Amino acid sequence: MPEPVLQIVLYQPEIPFNAGNVGRTCVAIGAKLWLVRPLGFQVDDRHVRRAGLDYWEHLDWEVVDDWPSLLARLPDRTYWFLTKTARRHYTEAQIHPGDVLVFGSESKGLPEPMRQEHPEQCLRIPMHSKVRSLNLSVAAALVAYEAIRQWRARGDIPEGLLGIF
Repeated sequence: MPEPVLQIVLYQPEIPFNAGNVGRTCVAIGAKLWLVRPLGFQVDDRHVRRAGLDYWEHLDWEVVDDWPSLLARLPDRTYWFLTKTARRHYTEAQIHPGDVLVFGSESKGLPEPMRQEHPEQCLRIPMHSKVRSLNLSVAAALVAYEAIRQWRARGDIPEGLLGIF
């Protein structure tokens, strides 16, 4: 199997439909989905598979027990942490093939220590102050497709995506 174009991490996700929809986006672009425990659902939950529809069988995905386990599995990568507390917009980051996009849980976001440890890699999606946050699956799709837009602009499209994008 070719190297995934992106690694998309859902840190302690709570809603199965969101995970399923992010999984569908991963299949569409050739990314790998990582789920970091604890999860608010069972990975065999019918809601996860239903949201992923018939694409779930094509999804490259893995569940890890905790954040240190994920870091051990994905060493020497650039991590981008999506959080509403960041100063930088997601469009300001130069995302490269193989980078890791990290999204927090629907109710809590990413833990403060994680954000504080990587302030330059924290990114936000701008939005009106009347909106607390975007849906997790929408946010993941926005940032993933921004990465592809950047790759196209730089002529940096991974080989597996040449015929698609």
